[in-house]
Amino acid sequence: MQEPHATLDELCVNTIRFLAVDAVQKANSGHPGLPMGAAPVAYVLWHRFMKHNPVNPLWPDRDRFVLSAGHGSMLLYSMLHLCGYDLSRDDLRNFRQWGSKTPGHPEYGHTAGVETTTGPLGQGFANSVGMALAEAHLAARFNRPGHEVINHFTYTIASDGALMEGISHEAASLAGHLGLGKLIVLYDDNRISIEGSTELTFTEDRVKRFDAYNWQVLRVEDGNDLAAIDRALREARNDPGRPTLIAVRSCIGFGSPNCQNQAKAHGEPLGPEEIVLTKKNLGWPLAPDFHVPPEVAAHYHQVVEQGAVQEARWHEAMAAYRLAWPELAAELEQRLLGDLPPDWDADIPVFAPDAKGKATRVTSGQVLNSIAARVPALIGGSADLAPSNKTMLKGEGALQRETPGGRNIHFGVREHGMGGLMNGMVLHGGCIPYGGTFLVFSDYMRPSMRLAALMQQRVIYVMTHDSIGLGEDGPTHQPIEHLASLRAIPNLTVIRPADANETAEAWREAMLNRSGPTVLALTRQSVPVLDRAALAADAGVSRGGYVARDFGAGDRRVILIGSGSEVHIAMRAADELAGRSIAARVVSMPCWELFEAQTPAYRDSVLDPAVRTRVAIEAGATQGWCRYTGDRGAVIGLDHFGASAAAPELYRRFDLTPERVVREAEALLAVR
Repeated sequence: MQEPHATLDELCVNTIRFLAVDAVQKANSGHPGLPMGAAPVAYVLWHRFMKHNPVNPLWPDRDRFVLSAGHGSMLLYSMLHLCGYDLSRDDLRNFRQWGSKTPGHPEYGHTAGVETTTGPLGQGFANSVGMALAEAHLAARFNRPGHEVINHFTYTIASDGALMEGISHEAASLAGHLGLGKLIVLYDDNRISIEGSTELTFTEDRVKRFDAYNWQVLRVEDGNDLAAIDRALREARNDPGRPTLIAVRSCIGFGSPNCQNQAKAHGEPLGPEEIVLTKKNLGWPLAPDFHVPPEVAAHYHQVVEQGAVQEARWHEAMAAYRLAWPELAAELEQRLLGDLPPDWDADIPVFAPDAKGKATRVTSGQVLNSIAARVPALIGGSADLAPSNKTMLKGEGALQRETPGGRNIHFGVREHGMGGLMNGMVLHGGCIPYGGTFLVFSDYMRPSMRLAALMQQRVIYVMTHDSIGLGEDGPTHQPIEHLASLRAIPNLTVIRPADANETAEAWREAMLNRSGPTVLALTRQSVPVLDRAALAADAGVSRGGYVARDFGAGDRRVILIGSGSEVHIAMRAADELAGRSIAARVVSMPCWELFEAQTPAYRDSVLDPAVRTRVAIEAGATQGWCRYTGDRGAVIGLDHFGASAAAPELYRRFDLTPERVVREAEALLAVR
C-alpha cells in the first residue's frame, strides 16, 4: 500500500520512478537508476515550469526539453505518458521492443514529444545550445515591441557522462560567450558511472568550470527537495544574460535498499526481489505493475489544460502580429514550416566555360551568397575557417551576444560542437544551418553528422580542401578515407562537384534536400569550368551521375568515371584515347546517393552495361568504386596518406594523371 501520509507531490514523483522501474524490468534491459534519481527534477520542471501542449507537441513557441542523458529514456517516456502525450501505458510496457514507441534511447520523429535523438552522451547538450541559439536568433529577427511571438526556454537534463564528453565543453563555452539566457541545464550530479564512482576519473569542480564559461551556476544539495528545485529554476529563469547550470545532487537508484548510490543501478534491471524491497521502502503498491494512482493522473492532467491555454494565447498573439507586421509574420511562418521562398534560386549564377577556372570552394561562396540573399533562414558559419571555406555572408552581421539577429556564426575551433549546434538549430525550426570546415576534419564532427542523418535533418556541411589538391599542408590535412567513410553513412548525401556549375547545382540539391544532411566536398585548387553546351541534355548533379562527354568513335570502348577535380583528368585521358581510336565516355559522378536513386534505365543510359571496360578515378580511398567499375574495371585512387608538396607534384608522384588512366584503359582492353 501507499504511504498513508505521502503528499500528492511525492506520489507524482514515485509514479515516475516506478513506471521506469517496471518498464526496465519487463524489458529485462535498460537504465533505471537515472529516472529513479532525477524524477523529482522532471516532475517540478514539467508540471510547474515548462510551457508545452501535449495535444500539439510541435507548436512553435513551446519550451524545448532535451534528455541529454538519453540512456535514462524511461524518465522521458514516463513524463510524456503522465502529461498526456500520445504515449500509452501499453507503449511503456513495450519498452525496447520491436516496433514500439519507446525505443532504448529517445528517437526524434518516432515518439511524440521527443525533441531530438539522444544517447551518445553530450550530443543532446550541444543540441540544446543550438535550440537556444535558434530561439535567440528568431526572437531578435521577428519580435517587435508589444509582439513577442518567439519567447521560450530550452531545458536539458545532463549527466556526469554528458559533462565528461568533449562536445559538451565546446558547446558550453560558446553558449556562455553568446549569453544564451533561455538555456537551463539541470545537471544530474549523482557521481556514479558504469565503472563506479566518478572519483575514478572526474574530480574537477564542474560548477567552477561552468562559472568560467560565463554561466550562472546554482546548486541543489538534495535532489529530493522539490522546493529547492523550484527556487533554483525560478532563479535560473530570472537571469536573461547567461545560460544556467543547476547542479542537482541526486541519488542514482533512489529508494532501492541495495542498489541506491551503486553503479549497478545505472544500466541493469533491479530484479524482482529488489523491486519488491524498493516498493516497500517507498510505500508503493506491489501490484499492479505500471501503477498510476487516480489522483496522480488527475494532477498531471492539469498539464494538458495549461498547455491548451498557453498555445491559445500564442495563436492570439500571432493573429495580432499578422495584423501589425504582415510581411514579418509571413516570413516567420514560412521559416517555421521549413519552406523556401518563391524564386529562392533565381540569382544562382551560371558560370561561363573557363579553362583556368576557379576553386569550387570559391564558387561555393558565390552561390551561397546568392541564395542567402533570398533565403533569410540560411544561417551559419565555420569552425574558424570562414576565409578558407568561403562561408561568410556578405552584408550580414555576426551573431553575437549583442547582435543575436546576425546570420554569420563564429563557431570557433569546435567542429564537434558546431555539428551538435546545427542539429539543434534545425530541430528547433526556422533555420537552415550550414557549417564549414576542411573535409579531413569531418572526423571531429562525425558523431553529430551521423545523428543528423539518423534524424533526417536538413543540415549543410561545406567541406573544403577535399583532397591532396590542397598541397603543402601535407598528410595531416589531406583527406584520404573521408569520402568513403561519409558515403557509408545512411541518409547522408555526399556531393563532390567537378566545376563551378556543378557546385551551383550541388547547393541547389542541398537546399532542396529535406530528408537528410548534405556534404559539399570542395576543392582548394582551381579547376576548369566545363562547357555546359557540350554536355548531355540531361546532365546535372540532380541525377548524381551523367555523361559529361563522349570522345571519339570505334569498336573499342571504355567508360571513364570521375568525381570532383578528377573529372578533368578523365577528360584529358579520354581525349588522348580518342586519338588512339578508342571511344571513351566520361561520366561525372558527383554524388553516389543521387545516382543510386535514379531508375535502372537511367543508370544504364549513363553506364552502358555493354561497355564493361571502365576506369574510375578519385583522389581518395578506392573503397566502393568497384560498384561502378565492375569485375573488369580498374579504380585509380589513394589508399595511402599524402605528403607535403605542391598539388601538381603530388598528383604526378602519386600517378593520378591522364597518362595513368590511359595505361589502365589500354591494359583492360588488351585482356578483354
